[in-house]
Amino acid sequence: MHVVDITTVADDLIVVHDGLEVTRLEHLAPSTTYDVGGHAITTRARPGGELLCRFATVNDVHFGETECGRIDDNPEGPIQRPAPGEAPYPETMNRAAVSEIARIDPTAVIVKGDLTADGRREEFAAFDDCYRGTFGDRLHAVRGNHDAYKGQTDHAGDRWIQLPGVAVALLDTAIPHHTTGTISTEQLHWLDTHLAESEVPVIVMGHHQQWIADTVNAHRGDNYFGLHPDASDALAEVAARRPRVVAYTAGHTHRHRVRHMPCGVPSIEVGCVKDFPGTWAEYRVYESGIEQVVHRISSPAALSWSERCRHLYSDFGVDYESYALGTLEDRCCTIPLR
Repeated sequence: MHVVDITTVADDLIVVHDGLEVTRLEHLAPSTTYDVGGHAITTRARPGGELLCRFATVNDVHFGETECGRIDDNPEGPIQRPAPGEAPYPETMNRAAVSEIARIDPTAVIVKGDLTADGRREEFAAFDDCYRGTFGDRLHAVRGNHDAYKGQTDHAGDRWIQLPGVAVALLDTAIPHHTTGTISTEQLHWLDTHLAESEVPVIVMGHHQQWIADTVNAHRGDNYFGLHPDASDALAEVAARRPRVVAYTAGHTHRHRVRHMPCGVPSIEVGCVKDFPGTWAEYRVYESGIEQVVHRISSPAALSWSERCRHLYSDFGVDYESYALGTLEDRCCTIPLR
């Protein structure tokens, strides 16, 4: 079936993907409707005040992975692999992402876990070569479950990242040897102390997505795929108590989705770099709000690969295309200040 995706809409940008064809309209006016291939698309309102900084995030980059769509030893998929003569797809996708991110000259680049497929030395080295080789001291990374399955400690620990007009609290949510995640009492105390002293809005980031009670996740269980429900509730309680918290953003699920904590703070998931749709997120920090702009990686080689991954897991009855892409509002939104 022929699919046209309105991938990105910012206050000054519209990007439409039609297979391998990309229509990119730049330098647009905010809150203005444009005709793009017969689609009436309205640019987002621009938050008020001065633009203080721009930074970028990626997650689930998976250096070292060789098969995409495999679940354990199950032969079903479909499982995608590079064609003979093609570069490893984590290299293709991440190098294209780095090239695109570099064009915005970000104040910081934050990697929210799953830097590697299995935490091997050569995988961490490939990650560092790709990202730190370009961004140097602007790079901040934390581990995910794939990086700690054998108890590895590379990129372990929490980080407070102070940027113009905003701070990022980057939490290490990995539990060594496990897929699921948590936030310890000590980490919550560390976060609460920093929040009490912060003079700017704070985005909390981690690898694992938050458990939030809804019709899908009404059951509390220790085997929840993301942050343990108790840790998720504790994070929500900190956010309710500390109005400097404006969002929690995560990876892990390979999807784009926005939900909200009971206090109204958005809990955001950003899709992976390595397969469909193959994305990175830009944050534009203004005096009166923060704009999230998700970009689909659009080099010819990256698009060729990510299009092949559009229907991963269809043998299991999964609509990965809709799951991973999410809605436009999941990808491009404004995070209000409190």
